[in-house]
Amino acid sequence: MTSSFDAYLRAFRGVSVAVLGIGVSNTPLIRLLAGAGARVTACDRKERAALGPAADELAALGVDLRCGPDYLDHLTQQRIYRTPGMRPDLPALARARAGGAVVTSEMEDFLSVCPCPVIGVTGSDGKTTTATLVAEMLRAEGVTVHLGGNIGRPLLADAGRMTPEDAAVLELSSFQLMTLPTSPGAAVITNVTPNHLDVHLSMEEYVQAKENIFRHQDKNGLVVLNAGCARTRVMAEAAPGRARLFSGTAPLPEGVSLEDGILVVREDGRRERLFAAREIRLPGMHNVENYLAACAVLYGRVRPETMARVARDFAGVPHRIEFVAEVGGVRCYNDSIASSPTRTLAGLRAFAQKVILIAGGYDKRIPFDDLGPAAAAHVKSLILIGATAPAIRAAVAGVPGAPPITDAGDLTRAVCAAFAQAAPGDVILLSPACASFDQFPNFEARGNRFKELVLARATVRRAGTEEPI
Repeated sequence: MTSSFDAYLRAFRGVSVAVLGIGVSNTPLIRLLAGAGARVTACDRKERAALGPAADELAALGVDLRCGPDYLDHLTQQRIYRTPGMRPDLPALARARAGGAVVTSEMEDFLSVCPCPVIGVTGSDGKTTTATLVAEMLRAEGVTVHLGGNIGRPLLADAGRMTPEDAAVLELSSFQLMTLPTSPGAAVITNVTPNHLDVHLSMEEYVQAKENIFRHQDKNGLVVLNAGCARTRVMAEAAPGRARLFSGTAPLPEGVSLEDGILVVREDGRRERLFAAREIRLPGMHNVENYLAACAVLYGRVRPETMARVARDFAGVPHRIEFVAEVGGVRCYNDSIASSPTRTLAGLRAFAQKVILIAGGYDKRIPFDDLGPAAAAHVKSLILIGATAPAIRAAVAGVPGAPPITDAGDLTRAVCAAFAQAAPGDVILLSPACASFDQFPNFEARGNRFKELVLARATVRRAGTEEPI
């Protein structure tokens, strides 16, 4: 354990702490603080019985549990950690600050104690794949990498094992970024399009949260921005340090773009070709742009031959146009991560043929206008599920050339309907354009259920008990 992290932990002895939310991101934090001698209160809106074994485990550590609808009442602790997704301006948190409490987050503490260089990645689309690519390239170069944040695991509990020679790669959501008082030394914003407007008060607030990933950099900082996105292109003017652009649509006088392969134009005008775009194993132009972003932030640190090797070998992240199975000549893909229309549009364009699309879910108050023309151009049949089904139907049905639309209600019926409409050679794509919270706890659960349904059908078919498609 590093001496600075040891000192950080010692400072918690006897301190009263509240952790708001007993979930994936906060449970390791609760364990860490309890082990450091803090007097920890863990708060969650769920009743204790709904938390299952996790509640008993924390209670055994001496953690005081405050569960149920009044979980935010009486926050009198000295230090309060909000969960990602909880607005920092809630009245309960405002009262706690007025009483002298420090309101912070696991991510804010991690950035204050992390001993190694940090690369942060955010964006409305592609941030998980881009962060994973950055980590894979660094690992292939021999660097010990800690990948976390909004992906994988929270990293604060691991900070004591990190060294200055390591690298931390963080996927950062707008919720994590809202209150960050510091920025990673290197940052990537893949794009910014309307998203999470069910939580953010306005599009302006959402954009400002994304900008926080570079706003606190010094003159040595680096931010990589998408020149093909109007909102991110103009952010270069506000960068305190260096701004490096990438583009998958047009050559750049400086930066990383797609020309004859992945091409870098340096500040001195020198041009360097890193590798051919055809070497990228992942399908779709959006994945080419993810590679452009990763190469832009790592150029000068990772050799081109290492980048090319990762491009050839990396098979992708689950739930991102993930091939599931071929059943009776019908190929099935899981793109459950597509929780916004722009992400679904990118998924549709990854296929050379029209697909049978399963879409719909929780309403994040994002307009679906762009789905209409895209469905006419890329969708053979549209099958709708979830709370947003009427809104998506309204956006698609009136467009010339609109595909036939089926209202299935839930995912089980949607998969049945998709196979009923499919013929050998077709593609079934789950790419919902919406969050999952109306029917599933998260996009992973939704994607896993889709895979279960497809693989079950494949198993039945192999057994010879299913009618041909």
